[in-house]
Amino acid sequence: MVYDKIQKGLGRVSSSLASLVKVALLSKGVSVRHSQPEGSSIVIMGNGPSLRSTIDNEREWLESNELMAVNFFANTPDFPKLRPRYYVLADGVFFNATSHPNVVALWENLKKVSWEMTLFVPVRSLHLVKALAMGNDNLRFSTFNLTPVEGFKGLSHLLYRTGLGMPRPRNVMIPAIMSAIREGFPKIYLCGADHTWTQTLSVDDENFVVSIQPHFYEDNEKEKERVREAYQGLHLHEVLGSMTVAFRSYWLLREYADSLGVKIINATPGSMIDAFPRR
Repeated sequence: MVYDKIQKGLGRVSSSLASLVKVALLSKGVSVRHSQPEGSSIVIMGNGPSLRSTIDNEREWLESNELMAVNFFANTPDFPKLRPRYYVLADGVFFNATSHPNVVALWENLKKVSWEMTLFVPVRSLHLVKALAMGNDNLRFSTFNLTPVEGFKGLSHLLYRTGLGMPRPRNVMIPAIMSAIREGFPKIYLCGADHTWTQTLSVDDENFVVSIQPHFYEDNEKEKERVREAYQGLHLHEVLGSMTVAFRSYWLLREYADSLGVKIINATPGSMIDAFPRR
């Protein structure tokens, strides 16, 4: 028992020191924190398959809240209808408009935004984003650091509050939640955050890991090809380990949100995220 406590303590010291080094090397100053009126709430719309039923059946509820979209949502017909005020991009693939046809389409759609929208992006990609957005005055930019922070709770929460780091960002929902917290929303709903990855995970006869990650829209063949390429060379234990990182990060976010009095509610039917209360 004593040995386990010593090991755990040493692990936290090591993780905390590693986090400080990563912050010193990788992080930059980010946009200031904001505040929202008391009682205001935001819905973060992940692109999981359940979002289709939420949009179709809970439209009035969605429109009664502020909305935050992620990833390829702008390539769907729902984007100009719902007109989300906030949008989050985190994966490096989004900051090279020549890398993929769907990315090209994404920036074309973002350049057409005719309402005021805040685009959250990694601070180190901001210069690329401004070039890709080509001066659309309706877009305001806000930044975050993707630097993963672990270790002692007090240190981690301090680095979260200053925007210098976050729980390991395995999934875009993690920087999205952190951005919503920094925007000052006291209540955050998650929709389309199915995370039912294990239900579509398999290994084929040639020992290639197959991970099908369906969205509320139908992926075209180009996107399916991109996902297949991303999983080439990955072993099953690596894929499962990555999933573990994501689910652990949600518990760290829950702990951080609780310390601020922020309520995160999972409004995704059938979601595998077990860190937040359900609606």
